[in-house]
Amino acid sequence: MGTSASATSQAAPFAPTHQADHQGNGMAEHRRFLQSVNIRNSKAKSIITNKVAPVVITKNCREEFQIHDKIQSANYSMGRISDLLPEHYLVLGEFFMVQDVYNRADVLNTTKSHGSPNFRKVKGNYPLFGMGQPSLSGFKQVLQRLQIDGCEVMIFICLREEPVVFFRSDGDFIPYTPRGRENLHENLHDLDRELSAEQIELSIRKELCDFAKLSENMFYVYNDIEHFKDEPQQVQILSEEDIHVTEEVYKRPLFSQPLHRYYRLPLPMEGAPLEETFDAFVNILRETPNLSLMRDSSRPLPALLFSCQVGVGRTNLGLILGAIVFHRLQGASKSPRYLLNCQYNFNYCLLSQRRGSSTKGYFLQRTLQSLERYVYLLIFNAYLHDQYPQAFPQNFSQWLCMNAWIYRLLASMDSSELSAPASLITDGIRFLATDLLSTAKEMKVANFRRVSKMALYGMAQPNSEALAVVMSYLTDQRRGHSTILWLNLQEELVLEANGQMFTPREPGCLEQPIPVCVQHPQQLQEMELALKQDVLRCEKWLEVITEQDKQMRMFKTCHTIEELFVHQKSIHPSLSYQRIPMSDCCAPKEEVFDHLLEAMKSSLAENPKCAFIFNCHNGKDRTTAAMVIATLTLWHINGFPECEEDEIVSVPDAKYTKGEFEVVMQVVRVLPDGHRVKREVDVALDVVSETMTPMHYHLREIIISTYRQIKMAKSEADAQWLRLRSLQYLERYIYLILFNCYLHLEKKDSWRRSFSQWMYQVAARAGVYAILNHLGFSEFENPDDSPMARLRFRWLPHSTEHLFYPSCPSDLNCT
Repeated sequence: MGTSASATSQAAPFAPTHQADHQGNGMAEHRRFLQSVNIRNSKAKSIITNKVAPVVITKNCREEFQIHDKIQSANYSMGRISDLLPEHYLVLGEFFMVQDVYNRADVLNTTKSHGSPNFRKVKGNYPLFGMGQPSLSGFKQVLQRLQIDGCEVMIFICLREEPVVFFRSDGDFIPYTPRGRENLHENLHDLDRELSAEQIELSIRKELCDFAKLSENMFYVYNDIEHFKDEPQQVQILSEEDIHVTEEVYKRPLFSQPLHRYYRLPLPMEGAPLEETFDAFVNILRETPNLSLMRDSSRPLPALLFSCQVGVGRTNLGLILGAIVFHRLQGASKSPRYLLNCQYNFNYCLLSQRRGSSTKGYFLQRTLQSLERYVYLLIFNAYLHDQYPQAFPQNFSQWLCMNAWIYRLLASMDSSELSAPASLITDGIRFLATDLLSTAKEMKVANFRRVSKMALYGMAQPNSEALAVVMSYLTDQRRGHSTILWLNLQEELVLEANGQMFTPREPGCLEQPIPVCVQHPQQLQEMELALKQDVLRCEKWLEVITEQDKQMRMFKTCHTIEELFVHQKSIHPSLSYQRIPMSDCCAPKEEVFDHLLEAMKSSLAENPKCAFIFNCHNGKDRTTAAMVIATLTLWHINGFPECEEDEIVSVPDAKYTKGEFEVVMQVVRVLPDGHRVKREVDVALDVVSETMTPMHYHLREIIISTYRQIKMAKSEADAQWLRLRSLQYLERYIYLILFNCYLHLEKKDSWRRSFSQWMYQVAARAGVYAILNHLGFSEFENPDDSPMARLRFRWLPHSTEHLFYPSCPSDLNCT
């Protein structure tokens, strides 16, 4: 009886040419069909066509089987590198297959002698080896070489994140990689977050087999992408056995050497690996008894062999990771010298970025990436120091969430100290504070307001005139505040020039102030003094952007904010002034909560009726957040108002307007008496927001309203920006809930333990940072689809988010 066979399955049917067999030229059609399904002519006697699938009868008439191998060529794309080269099918719809390693890449000239380019052993006694991408025969040669050198156990780790396939050629299998037409020298990265490199390689192999069936068992590849001499080359593909994927090349030879093992640990070309990559490396350590601290010291250490494309960048990083492990196994307490390699890369990029303006930005990015990689290696070394003796009860990701202050430290990496000094005023300065509350006419400052029944005020940044008016208002007979604490929340540089407030802005982003990363507010004052001197010394007209238009002005007077308050303090001795820099539109750092609470505690200790005034550049975002923090603090000190029952909100998705997101409720469930804690924060938000109804701004309601705008974004960049903003608003809301919980739990000790300490010592152990490390709107999407769900990326300064994703300028050879 006949059987039904299928070599591969296709998404769409294809009407093969053999259906015209009965109309003439049948043998030619037979041959084309047999080629398309990889059946040799010598095996087939005849083909019987029907509406379902063709039936093949072998020549000895002993077998009859039906072929369901249908290929739809319309599913695939075709293209050519240039008009002078032939057109052919493209892998994954757009890529050409290019020979992986070019001859000049083998700087150490080890391909013939050792089997792979740039094969080497690390200096010293550690069995650490590195190399570039070998062919199948080359890898077998490497294994033989290591066996001759006495390596009993070998762990081979492929560090490539890009897909690689191997074509049969002269008894060997040669590696090729898919590359884009725009840059044939660069491999592909970040193709699909959901698919592993192994899965993509299998998809590529399936496509290549289909292409060969549609092209008389041939496919075009490229070996010489410099001069394109005799290109492209044709390779014959009769079956899947003519193409190997990476796993087949590296795992099959290990069957003859069962003590050897293979892993794939994708590393990025630049910057530090993701935490999950470190976790995977730790799992390798867990699975290897000879890499345990409890190992049999009489047995030799296993050899670690790392490989990437040419055996340089990622291989060096792998070798450093291996050296850290071996260093820790020997119980060394001092930092090893292998990290000097990263320091060299860092210094090289630091010097190179000064070569010229056309490449400066690129090398600045590379510098920060090298710095990030170096810092992560130091962090990983600290992790091993802590976790290795305990046999890794926590993976690297968990350990970092337990030490989330490290993410704050990483986010503070600033490029300003790496750049040549430049005058900030050359880019133009801006004065803009939209008066949504219409208070400028009376109070001379935008968005002035007060929290009902409380001595809490907020406003935009006042100039000297507005400052005098506000102080007179607060100290008049009606209000009569005898003690006033003014808290300035701006982290950007601000000057008063010719009686107006100005701040430097980037030319391409005039709506956003330039945040300045400082360790202490005093540094802001020093920088503002330097900026003031630049302005006064400037002998040219400066471009100024106001609400109405652009103007050219010459400034005759200039003052820093500190100078304005020093003058007012001479008039009103009861005034105290502090600057607590806070980032705009995101959750305040833990230290900001500390500074705000400590400032309020100190002032209330001197005078329980002290008035508090907050300002940022426009009196909106940061001012509102600080006023909510102050409201909660005063309630804990003076007593809470009676909280009414939850109001009924008759709007679509009311629970989101009320802040009942899944991630928020996850935090609430963790906190003691979490529902009451959240309800108190909601009341505080409502109380503060009542003062700013014309703004249509509510710190809780803005979360869902911002997220909904993503669907209406005009570009992908706008959508990503809105997604980041919505996540930052969500995180800020959670931080306010956490702060209120802290105020409850630590009140008995008068908050001697700071909020920062409580977060790192208590909340972290309860898993709060682990929740924040997967922040997102799980009701609508998978949070992990966006890198901004992670603390590592979300906490970066917004103006430097792109610094860890460089693109190479066209005048550089970055191979």
